[in-house]
Amino acid sequence: MKHLYVDWRTSIALTGTVIKWLAVAMLVPLLTSLLYGEGTVVFLASMGISVAVGFSLEQLSDDVDLGPRESLLLVALAWFAVSIVGAVPYVIAGYGTASTLAHPINALFESMSGFTTTGATVMGSISTEQHSHALLIWRQLTQWLGGMGIIVLMVAILPQIAVNGAQLMDSEAPGPSLQKLTPRIAETARVLWGVYLGFTVLMAVLLMVLHLAGVAPNMDLFNAISHAFTTLPTGGFSPQADSIGAFSPAVQWLVIPFMIVAGTNFALFWFLLNGDTERFLGDTELRTYIGAILATTGVLAVVLYLGAAPTLRLGGTTQGVTENALRQAAFQIASLLNSTGFATSDFAQWDTHAQIVLVFAMFIGGSAGSTGGGIKVIRWVVVMKAAKRELVTASHPDEVQTIRLGNQVIDEGAVRGVLGFTILYLVLFGVGSVLISLDAARIGLSMTALEALSACLATLGNIGPGFGFLGPFGSYLQFPWTSKLLMIVLMWIGRLEIIPVLVLFTGAFWRR
Repeated sequence: MKHLYVDWRTSIALTGTVIKWLAVAMLVPLLTSLLYGEGTVVFLASMGISVAVGFSLEQLSDDVDLGPRESLLLVALAWFAVSIVGAVPYVIAGYGTASTLAHPINALFESMSGFTTTGATVMGSISTEQHSHALLIWRQLTQWLGGMGIIVLMVAILPQIAVNGAQLMDSEAPGPSLQKLTPRIAETARVLWGVYLGFTVLMAVLLMVLHLAGVAPNMDLFNAISHAFTTLPTGGFSPQADSIGAFSPAVQWLVIPFMIVAGTNFALFWFLLNGDTERFLGDTELRTYIGAILATTGVLAVVLYLGAAPTLRLGGTTQGVTENALRQAAFQIASLLNSTGFATSDFAQWDTHAQIVLVFAMFIGGSAGSTGGGIKVIRWVVVMKAAKRELVTASHPDEVQTIRLGNQVIDEGAVRGVLGFTILYLVLFGVGSVLISLDAARIGLSMTALEALSACLATLGNIGPGFGFLGPFGSYLQFPWTSKLLMIVLMWIGRLEIIPVLVLFTGAFWRR
């Protein structure tokens, strides 16, 4: 291996450190298992495996200094490795039972979907009658850990990781760039996680207030914590088979602003807390993000009011009912635009007009620096400004125009990076959709073009639900194992925003 110019041993050793610390996170489901008297052995065994594997990998190197390529390798490996170890509780809990998660590929799919905050599921049934409270809270917790970022958390708490914090966070953080909020990158990581934790606790408390006030009778403490764990990371997992549709309209209205917050650049809340309201309100991406939500919600509300959604077991009728049409529209847009994936109605049964609006929202994505998935609002802003510049220079070839965001001039290298990412995203979306469709046809699984497209978009964009049998109350269980492996890779690529993963498969990455 002397011809390789990447210190892979150090990257793998630090990946072991991340895996070892994952055992600490398993204390949450372990305590839950003790509280409910179920599944304790599952998490004791899983913690032992996590520590053993992590410690073994750490022996490969005691160096902590990483270059740019080693940082990319660590981020990509750590996310995949954490998802593998995170699948262990599913396999152990399902062993000897009829659980769909007993199959390793299904378990890995559920784990990857959790850590990447995708929210797609292969669970045959979702309830505390079929699965222990401990396993369900682990499923929720994987999304919370993955929301702000596994590596960002490690930078915040581990000195050996924080040494290379800026490179690692830049590789992992969603969006075109990392915003440094404090002089030390470890402090920035702690600030981001502090804001993230604060909103999580606030949401759980408010949900319990609704419960105690009697307007959300089935929103007990377990459900409140579970849904707070998966709203702020824009995850979408729920211990309820009917998602947020299982709860009262009051709960649905409360969840909407928290989903919008989750898709907002968390750095802006730090500025707001420090009294810099001008920077918060004047942010170009934030205003575009809010504008996109309001515009798509308005269009969808009108479509639903006119009768685009049939009367179903969840959601009721929206035709001619202003409050329900507005609530259903606002919830689904807030959920799908930033890739949360919760649902209050089976939008897979809505008519074509309403579904087109939802597909459009899915392509937008959240903000850079948020927990949202997709292409990201800031990239669409740059793409549109670049397109406008091309139209101007077509008629005025001698005119030199720069692309600005507010008062800031965007570097041409950054513009090329945004355009390159967007093209790669669309290419992967097209190729992935074709492969999923062909693989389904291979085993005789009937799929429409929309279902195949939504399957790829929902996994690559870390959105979760799609259309048809992949709707918000559906499952990915019917797909062959080959398609599930493809979707696992798509979720991994999508969460790390393509480049940190695909670059590993180029010869140039490994050579001088």
